[in-house]
Amino acid sequence: MTTREITSEAELRELIGTPMPRAAAKDRRTLHERDREWLAASPFCLIATAGADGTCDVSPKGDPPGFALVLDDTTIAIPERPGNRRADGYRNILANPHVGLVFLIPGRTDTLRINGRARLIADAPWFADMEVKGHRPLLAVEVAIEQIFYHCAKAFLRSELWQPETWQPDVLPTRARLIKEVEAPAESLADLERHYGPAYLETLYR
Repeated sequence: MTTREITSEAELRELIGTPMPRAAAKDRRTLHERDREWLAASPFCLIATAGADGTCDVSPKGDPPGFALVLDDTTIAIPERPGNRRADGYRNILANPHVGLVFLIPGRTDTLRINGRARLIADAPWFADMEVKGHRPLLAVEVAIEQIFYHCAKAFLRSELWQPETWQPDVLPTRARLIKEVEAPAESLADLERHYGPAYLETLYR
């Protein structure tokens, strides 16, 4: 059997069909009150970006529920906390402002998707509203919404993501051991285990 590549939208549509009218027309440009409630309940999102050369990145962001701040009916902001300092997605935004966001609520099988144009903000009066445990964000991603809609539950239902009986957190070695085996850093395994041990929680905001 030979590999058959899809090279046109016509070929794609022949395989997957056309969207139902409701699905095709569901995207909006402004926040509904229910969108605001979703954002207030969500503690986690994924930010997809692409550089000027087309290379892509998806970065997870998480904080207490409501961490994505609603600035107005067409604008939200997401805080940045201390991390690995690679800034892959942020460097992409500097070259190409288009971003895609997926907001999750634990246990919910549908998601809220937002696409728009982003800019990086070093400081603003509303940074005070993003403080957690006395720590202001390092910066914020401000997103001008161009498209917003809810995504159906099928992916989460197929994967059984929220079903505890399917969880296997120990199917792979610990974070420290993975780093030691895959990245071969100079630190010893014992040092890595100390770093990612209980003290790791103390560094979440500093």
